[in-house]
Amino acid sequence: MAGALLVDSPNYSAVSDNYLSNGTLGDKDDIRDRELLILRLGEQYKREGKTKELSQLIKDSKPFLSLISKAKAAKLVRTLLGLYLTSSANPEAKVLLCNECIDWAKSEKIIFLQHFLETQLIVLYNEAGMFSNALALSTTLLQHLKKLEDKHLVVEVQLSESKTFYALSNLPRALASLTSARAAANGIYCPPELQAALDMQSGIIHAAHDQDFKTAFSYFCEALEVYNSIENPKALIALKYMLLSKIMLNDPGDIHHLLNTKLTLKYTGRDIEAMKSVAEATRKRSLAAFQLSLETYKDELENDEVIRTHLKTLYEDMLTHNLCRIIEPYSRVQVSYISEAINLSAHEVEKKLSQMILDKRFNGILDQGSGVLISFPEKPVDRNYDATLPIVQSMLKVVETLYQKALKI
Repeated sequence: MAGALLVDSPNYSAVSDNYLSNGTLGDKDDIRDRELLILRLGEQYKREGKTKELSQLIKDSKPFLSLISKAKAAKLVRTLLGLYLTSSANPEAKVLLCNECIDWAKSEKIIFLQHFLETQLIVLYNEAGMFSNALALSTTLLQHLKKLEDKHLVVEVQLSESKTFYALSNLPRALASLTSARAAANGIYCPPELQAALDMQSGIIHAAHDQDFKTAFSYFCEALEVYNSIENPKALIALKYMLLSKIMLNDPGDIHHLLNTKLTLKYTGRDIEAMKSVAEATRKRSLAAFQLSLETYKDELENDEVIRTHLKTLYEDMLTHNLCRIIEPYSRVQVSYISEAINLSAHEVEKKLSQMILDKRFNGILDQGSGVLISFPEKPVDRNYDATLPIVQSMLKVVETLYQKALKI
């Protein structure tokens, strides 16, 4: 069979010239065989990690795709490109190939495929850190999709747009895009994976924008249940975010119970151990243990932007509280003593103390010449001004009322 020849052939280019690029088509069986051969070869390249060959297969298949129906061609391109986008190819190569497929879809006037590929391209732009490109494309694409009333793609694009704004630290715009995506999703059937993605992003935004980790935890829990039901690997990420929420809520004791439920028992490994280690360090209020956890599980904790951001905030809060507890009894205390007590370098302690003084979280000065922190007594707050302001405002209203009555006389 020609299919066996194509898959097993050591010289793919020769076979593709004679078979895939053949300008003539046989009966329906011939067309089906060619489609099957292309898919099998693509899956083989994906399994073997041959990303260049997979990319070339997509390009070499275009002459054949131009000879079959647009619906079949679109399905084949989506499948092959999906294999390539989930491969180990670098982000720049994925962006380049996706753009080439979009150009092909435009030339063939397959509009629905073009819009689908542009939606995927926005995701790729986000992964590659090309956020300005992602925003420009999402703005243009949303205008076309709303005219066509393609609400499913509208939801996906607005979700990607929310992720772009989050990456740019524009939380109000990220929340606005997410709200629009959820509103559009309410009017259509939302596939489980897309619904889980909406819940995941909702949890991330609530945690970042409002510091509402209780609500974020519930969203992450919903995402975990859906991802777990469809056996999506993102279930582990949702579970890590749930554990992060418990840590940020200063409730690390619940983590042991959470990890022993029927839903979470099967999730083990370094990712879970990393979160348990951070939770234990938080419970002990130990900065040394916290830093050790970050060093031991660096890949698991720092490669995720959400976890890295919140753990940095948690570390800064722990450091501030520990410093305040150490220096509270003293009016003058040596920085070297604080450094030894908190098990950090003198440079780090000085930097943090300077920041606390500038932020007015500590009333004092650093005498760097003698290496001493001098604290000033808190000035008593005069409450008379606060008490006087409402009286003045009330008197102003009385005067305005009398003035209005005088005008009527």
